Amino acid sequence: MGIIKAKQLVHEYIRRDEEGNVESIQTALDHVDLDVQQGDFIAILGHNGSGKSTLAKHINALLMPTEGSLWVDGMDVSKEENILPVRQTAGMVFQNPDNQIIASVVEEDVGFGPENIGVPTDEIWQRVEESLKAVGMLKYRHHSPNKLSGGQKQRVAIAGVVAMQPKCIVLDEPTAMLDPNGRKEVIRTAHELNKKKGVTIILITHYMEEVVDADKVIVMDEGKVVMQGSPREIFSQVGTLKEYRLDVPQVTILADLLRQSGLDIPLGVLTREELTGHILRIAQIGA
Repeated sequence: MGIIKAKQLVHEYIRRDEEGNVESIQTALDHVDLDVQQGDFIAILGHNGSGKSTLAKHINALLMPTEGSLWVDGMDVSKEENILPVRQTAGMVFQNPDNQIIASVVEEDVGFGPENIGVPTDEIWQRVEESLKAVGMLKYRHHSPNKLSGGQKQRVAIAGVVAMQPKCIVLDEPTAMLDPNGRKEVIRTAHELNKKKGVTIILITHYMEEVVDADKVIVMDEGKVVMQGSPREIFSQVGTLKEYRLDVPQVTILADLLRQSGLDIPLGVLTREELTGHILRIAQIGA
């Protein structure tokens, strides 16, 4: 079993009137199967309302399954005694870093989580230093979070999760409120944690360019998993992605148009460097 395993997972949001009668039922997750291995970097794509954030909240035991099952590191999330261990195993980073930062000094904020779970003081400060170093924020340890940029705040929020030493970190649209530079900082940090510390990363996003270096991409629509595969396999299906109302990286669209015009360019081009290499190759052949 992988570190995260979902089997026919269903979640329904039930709306009731003042008397407690059911007014409506919205199925947010519709029999989802998922298998994530330790050390994977998984990206989950989907337009608003596709169910991807609801799935994230199940992984962190913020929501319970209506039907089906979900295990995190072998623990059934639906059992009350597993809630705290699950949250220590799968840390969560949300869209707005201001919602996760509570202290007036960066290092105190990062140390809040370990202190809450009873980590000895000496170890707390060691974890704080290591976590801030891991996200490239050590020199800001004595700063006020209020004076940091959006990208820096989000990296502090990630450091606070890393200090808990989770096996997995779920990032629920962590760059949605950031400028392009802040987005790059956060995604680079996530990849470094994955590669250097072996932390399993689940990145939920709607920015296509953020997923090109993932191990696997999962596309959700109306609560279902509708596509999954490597980034190249997913972005080779430009038309299908558009059917699910998802944008495609501009370089992939350009490569697709050039291929349709007759140039020998393969499917699923992901980066500008890759496309440039193919164009130069074609130019040399024609010279």
